[in-house]
Amino acid sequence: MIIVPEKEIAGLISAEECFDAVEAVFAAMARGEAYNFPVIREAIGHADALYGFKSGFDRAGLVLGLKSGGYWPGNAAKGLTNHQSTVVLFDADSGRPHALVGGNLLTALRTAAASAVSIKHLARPDARVLGMVGAGHQSAYQMRAAVAQRDFDKVVGWNFHPEMLSRLAETAEDLGLPFEAVSLEELGAQADVIITITSSFAPLLMDAHIRPGTHLACMGTDTKGKQEVEAAILARARVFTDEVAQSVSIGEAQHAVAAGVIGEADICQIGAVIAGLAPGRSSEDEITLFDGTGVGLQDLAVAARAVDLARDKGVAIEVDL
Repeated sequence: MIIVPEKEIAGLISAEECFDAVEAVFAAMARGEAYNFPVIREAIGHADALYGFKSGFDRAGLVLGLKSGGYWPGNAAKGLTNHQSTVVLFDADSGRPHALVGGNLLTALRTAAASAVSIKHLARPDARVLGMVGAGHQSAYQMRAAVAQRDFDKVVGWNFHPEMLSRLAETAEDLGLPFEAVSLEELGAQADVIITITSSFAPLLMDAHIRPGTHLACMGTDTKGKQEVEAAILARARVFTDEVAQSVSIGEAQHAVAAGVIGEADICQIGAVIAGLAPGRSSEDEITLFDGTGVGLQDLAVAARAVDLARDKGVAIEVDL
């Protein structure tokens, strides 16, 4: 069995390699070559933690496994990351354990890669202003991945706690882009692409904020009850997602479907666009929205790539099990 410790991940896999892995597995899902198993996510009644499993099988790549982990809100006080994840891969031919991979950084990279894939395939080619709603740990990864997909001239941002906007400002500066802190109304008025990455349980962006032609990547809603944007936005938009079943149950679309403003049949897998099985953006004025719920196959794809790189670079730890 191969072990790839968390401390090795940053030196092994790049954002570009994660992008390629996520884009490929989304296409495999749409072709019916890869599928996710039902998600388990529970409050454990200790340390206010949420814990769960995401798993799946990519028949094309013979990648089988699961990601185990969750959210421990008290970890920051201990000097630890609140989100904790580990990926376990199994040999698809025998079922034997194949690899144990640190999943914290991989989760951040694969989440950012998913929104970047949506920007590549759905945002207007002439998008110039990137809007960021949320300034938590994940926001820097999101911004870095997004700017690789379009020639943005500027970043505008909003956060519930304005003192945290320094993370967005510093990341934009590193990328050579000016940054402006704005209201949500102004963010919608300026931004051609908007990434939402919050833990909100009430809509932040409203329908009136969104201009024609905007692309939204809603990346924070991954649990029943969470919500970042008003359901009416989904009624105006063409809606895409990583997996439809998760979108309507734990994703941003859960609220629009419950309100009856869209149906499950109105939501398209982004993998179908990648694979050429469905059209993407149809006009400059069309609003497109990607509901990024986060699927286990994303984790397995980037973890399998990390294992290959660890072997190539001689940092994989091999043990008998």
